[in-house]
Amino acid sequence: MSIRTRLLLSYIAMLVIPLILVGLTVTGLYFMLIQDLKREYHIDLTHGNPLKEVAQMEDDNYNKIRRAIAMDPGSAGDPGQWKQWEALVERVNMGLIIRKDEQILYISPTMNHPDVLNSLPAFSYYSGLTDSQLENNYYLLRHHDFTFPDGGKGSIFVGTHDTIGKKYFIKYGLIFLAVLIAVLVLTNGMMTYLMSRSLITPIRALQRSAEHIKEGRLDIEVRPASSDEIGELAVSFEEMRRRLKQSIELQMQYEENRKQLISNISHDLKTPVTAIKGYVEGIMDGVTNSQAKFDRYLQTVYSKTVDIDRMIDELFLYSKLDLRKLPFQFEEADLTAYLKDCVEDMQFDMEKKGIRLTLELSSEEPLPVVIDREKLRRVLTNITENAQKYRDKPEGHIRIFVLERPEFVVIGVHDNGQGIPSDVLPHIFDRFYRGDPSRSSQTGGSGLGLAIAKQIVEEHGGTIWANSRFGEGTTIQFTVRKNREEKGRMAT
Repeated sequence: MSIRTRLLLSYIAMLVIPLILVGLTVTGLYFMLIQDLKREYHIDLTHGNPLKEVAQMEDDNYNKIRRAIAMDPGSAGDPGQWKQWEALVERVNMGLIIRKDEQILYISPTMNHPDVLNSLPAFSYYSGLTDSQLENNYYLLRHHDFTFPDGGKGSIFVGTHDTIGKKYFIKYGLIFLAVLIAVLVLTNGMMTYLMSRSLITPIRALQRSAEHIKEGRLDIEVRPASSDEIGELAVSFEEMRRRLKQSIELQMQYEENRKQLISNISHDLKTPVTAIKGYVEGIMDGVTNSQAKFDRYLQTVYSKTVDIDRMIDELFLYSKLDLRKLPFQFEEADLTAYLKDCVEDMQFDMEKKGIRLTLELSSEEPLPVVIDREKLRRVLTNITENAQKYRDKPEGHIRIFVLERPEFVVIGVHDNGQGIPSDVLPHIFDRFYRGDPSRSSQTGGSGLGLAIAKQIVEEHGGTIWANSRFGEGTTIQFTVRKNREEKGRMAT
């Protein structure tokens, strides 16, 4: 889930959860109010609006008393009647005051205050509601004025302490306010904590990973803790870590290869240089006391010089290939005709060395490919020369064959030489590698022949590999791309 979606859901939750909790709180307060009113007014308030029902009962009780007085004004002076009326109003937590002229005849205990007489409204033949303050306490008085049978001015007051709404507003208002504040604080706190934990925890993990990378500890994997944007960032961190590790390992490998290259060059150059030095010293010391011996010494010096020159040429070629600074001239060619020309050129030298070179084609039809003619000839030359060096049979045989595939062509070179041991085979395309540990002059070479062939084949977009059975021979194969252009445009 994305961070944006989570934030949106958290905002919705911060609105919905408080509303639900506030709704539950209001429902609970409502039932609490009903229970309070039931205890206070001793009535059944399970149906309808409880406040309205209480107010209606207060009006009904007041009206009963008022009608009784209207029918018999003298009943207002009857103590027995007072007790009945007191019992009536007490059920709904009301109080009763009966006044005659300036004298209080009866007052309920809940409204009995010393200076209550001066606080009551004056006689005015009024009948209705009056807000009055009795001893700093507000009462909602239902006030009715009448005349006693003896002509005295009478008033009856049926009152409720403050108002029903005011009485319970503070109590339940404070409870509601406290619950509302608690709900908002807890909900926002909880959602803030959850969101911050879901964001801060993976960020801290990324911070630790960045510290590991800064310290060079590239073996510690960066694992994404979520599938959101931070998780995607962690995946990018992990990719960066792997690439950086690969880059450092490659750099270390390059450095190791550089050291090995210097060591190999030093060794391979030192051998012929030492030989040249020895033969020249022999000539200078007069060891060559005959013309034949002198000519043999000169021929040896010349041969070693040629070897050094060839080694330098191959090293220079490999360096340019490795740095991708050697230009390739790719062109369309008929592989069938091209291989025939190559084999024809190499056969003369092979025959002088007692090696039979043959070409096997699956068809004489033109086979269009895209190659660099000169560079591909170098590949064939290096492979066949390598086969000549490790020849161990009187009658050598090198066979070049072609296998056609839908997208490319396989060119193979098979020899019947001594073969390559299985532990050596994976390394034959490494630079300066030779299966003969002694690096004897008999096998010779710079150890770059097959490495150069591999570089050239890869520049053609192909691959090269070898199969060998020790004591029986070796087969080296490589691929070149087919040309999809019209066959009639092929160069021959």
